[in-house]
Amino acid sequence: MYDDELSPALGTVLDDDRGHLPYALIHGEGLVAAAAWALGEAGVTPVDHGTAWAGLVDADEPFVLHDPLCPMTPPAFIAECVERAAARGCVVVGVRPVTDTVKVVADGVVGETVDREALVTVASPIVLPAGVVASLTGLPSTDFVELVAALRRRYPVELVEAPPTARRVGSLEDVRVLEALTRVAAPGPGPRET
Repeated sequence: MYDDELSPALGTVLDDDRGHLPYALIHGEGLVAAAAWALGEAGVTPVDHGTAWAGLVDADEPFVLHDPLCPMTPPAFIAECVERAAARGCVVVGVRPVTDTVKVVADGVVGETVDREALVTVASPIVLPAGVVASLTGLPSTDFVELVAALRRRYPVELVEAPPTARRVGSLEDVRVLEALTRVAAPGPGPRET
């Protein structure tokens, strides 16, 4: 766990509407378990899905949302995002740069290439400062892209580049690639040497 001086925060791993992939194994653990471990190691107090929103408001702490499809997000990065949200009072979102070529399609015709420098992909975590938690009656969505779009319409949002290990997986093949990329010695259900 990280420094006791860190801001207290509550958090949860959102596995809703993600199919069976959150339960695939990486380094011998389910993606959801690896994500929960990272929250705990970042000093975030876990809450379950049954916790009433009013209880989150009463806690008056940032609320961390972690996606099990970004299972190898480092605890230090999660803790950094919590600190930013607490210090700045804005929503903080972990993002990754877009590396694929993106084209404009109009009327079924492929057109110009979009400048990737202006694009990011939502990763994890999303940290809601206590003031944002208090102003909401619940999450507008459990889909991270939709959630960030809804939050950006109402609140200041800071996008923070997440490390490469925080990349999102979308298939079992992606999980195998991420597992290979993170195969180093580490404590907990994270990467291990083989």
